[in-house]
Amino acid sequence: MVQPSLCFLGGLLGLFLMAPVLMASTPASMCTPLKTLNDSLSHRRRYMKHNFPINYAIRVHHEEIFKLSNISKMKLKVEGLDELVLQRLWFQVNQGVLKKIIRVLPERHPSRPYTAELERRFRDAEGVFVQSHPAEVFQQELPETIQDIWDQLTEEPDRVPESSWRFASPKSLVDNLCHTMCCLFWECFSSTESSQDYCEVSHSKKGRKTQSPELETAPTEPAEW
Repeated sequence: MVQPSLCFLGGLLGLFLMAPVLMASTPASMCTPLKTLNDSLSHRRRYMKHNFPINYAIRVHHEEIFKLSNISKMKLKVEGLDELVLQRLWFQVNQGVLKKIIRVLPERHPSRPYTAELERRFRDAEGVFVQSHPAEVFQQELPETIQDIWDQLTEEPDRVPESSWRFASPKSLVDNLCHTMCCLFWECFSSTESSQDYCEVSHSKKGRKTQSPELETAPTEPAEW
């Protein structure tokens, strides 16, 4: 009877040792800056929609239109895709998005202070993210699909083909930032009272009174201020 007991205990120990590998949870230190960022994002409708002309759009990389559906497609395309890789990609995508929004705002635009504060809080979260992981993590080779996206995001603008640019409203871009953040860092936003799946595409549509036309692929030039 001693040998089976030892095997059972050994199996349990094996499961405990495997747990950190199978469940790459978000470091607890990430939750405070992400929740602070989320507080700012709760005002995005006022500053990213109401203060802009109707149908205003800015030019962004195709890859910077980063939605929940993109995450789902990448997980299907890359078997065993590490959540940490997607989190790294999320930071890379959205730092470019926020810079592009700030770049088009005149100094006295009513949304500029808000957007600058949003970017500052985003950078704070990114700093904690980098500090929360060993340096080797950021030196690991990315899956080919993710590396291709990364390379396109970091390409010099004048070398990007015209066909790779898209036009999107600031509001839709910041909506994407918010929804994908809750998906990729869900541990910071989930509660024991509810069992919401923040990665469901339908979740991002909850609460909308009307469905407005998408601006992500609108081939129109930004309006003049």
